[in-house]
Amino acid sequence: MANHLMKTTAIGLIAASAFVGGAQAGGWNRGEADTDILFEDGDIVARGGYTFVMPKRGYDTIDGVAATDDDFSQNYSIPSFAAKVKVSDRFACAFTYTQPFGADADYGAEAQAAGAAIHKDFITNEYASTCAVNMDAGMGKAYLLGGVFLQDFDYTANAAAGTLRLEDDAAYGYRLGVAYAIPEYALRVQLMYRSKVEHDADEGSFDWNAPVPFGLQDAFGYGTLPQSLKLSVQSGVAPGWLVYGSIKWTDWSVLESLNYSIGYPPLPSGYLPQEDVYNWKDGWTVQAGVGHSFNEKISGTVNLTWDKGVDSGADIYTDTWTLGAGILAKVGPGELRAGAGVSYLTSGSQSVANDATFDATADGDWAYAVTASYKVSF
Repeated sequence: MANHLMKTTAIGLIAASAFVGGAQAGGWNRGEADTDILFEDGDIVARGGYTFVMPKRGYDTIDGVAATDDDFSQNYSIPSFAAKVKVSDRFACAFTYTQPFGADADYGAEAQAAGAAIHKDFITNEYASTCAVNMDAGMGKAYLLGGVFLQDFDYTANAAAGTLRLEDDAAYGYRLGVAYAIPEYALRVQLMYRSKVEHDADEGSFDWNAPVPFGLQDAFGYGTLPQSLKLSVQSGVAPGWLVYGSIKWTDWSVLESLNYSIGYPPLPSGYLPQEDVYNWKDGWTVQAGVGHSFNEKISGTVNLTWDKGVDSGADIYTDTWTLGAGILAKVGPGELRAGAGVSYLTSGSQSVANDATFDATADGDWAYAVTASYKVSF
């Protein structure tokens, strides 16, 4: 029984969770560090993965008129890498890479005429080390987890006036967590906290378009990306069967705005202050799923995720429902995991009265995602 249940553990928590950040769900959430690798067998374990998301979000109306612009949301990818090193039976560390936050949008002619930018995108890269110490506790083991990470930030916005670029090469944060596991029953309960990150982009630029004669000027800005707290639970319920779930809180209310200044020589200060207003609310993500081991080599999972919208009317980031499915197969010297998901993005609206640049509505939209990863153990 334990043998079968442990096979479903990995597929339940890794393939299933691949789509939580997809399709614009949870504000700008994208990838999560693969710290689950700390609980997998092997002195040295490595896993690499790639997720591709295709959100189809567009405006239905702009300033009260039916819109014909193409979807503004752009496809994106989420790379992931993790390597675990077991130092002793009581201590192990994981080294991970992913892109935790990001956004990418191209706005059509109608949205631009209403005041939208031409293009906006930003990406963050996270490089982290997380370690786990375990001790015997009852029938299982108790774990203390902790680590630090470096996160960078790269933001670009193209508008009629010019092109803004903001960069922060290195900001730092930390993770803290606790867990309890009984491997015999594939039982694990884990609580993980990820700190907020303050970004100061001191070395940016703004390239003014003609006919404004200022050319390339300095720019700088600052903003906060949120802290989060996630509770994950999994348990075997019958030979070859596993159920799992999670609930995650993300402090998106910390993101009231992105504040920046661009070089503008006519002003005494030499800079023109600017602000992108968000006024977001806290986000909640809830997931539940089931995994099954079909035989010694193949396991599968299906899950449902609800993500609470974070917008307050300054933009459109609504509730999202995602149905995901995944499979694990022993291929060659390791394990191949693959999955797919479909998301429904509920309808929403933004308004000038709520600090939006223009009034707009969006009908219900769809998003799609595929993922694959491969793990080897030594």
